[in-house]
Amino acid sequence: MAKIKVKQLKSAIKRPLNQKRTLEALGLKRIGQVVEHEATASIVGMVNKVKHLVSTEEA
Repeated sequence: MAKIKVKQLKSAIKRPLNQKRTLEALGLKRIGQVVEHEATASIVGMVNKVKHLVSTEEA
């Protein structure tokens, strides 16, 4: 599997609860934090749900 790096760019404040929980599930807690995940269908789906808050790149 390919790996992707996910970086949080914007705050989760004033966002719906499902978006906050998606960021938590991805392991993101603060702006600027970077996490690395396998590019599975579930991870890519979570990233797409909060794509306006994060940036991604291939690792």
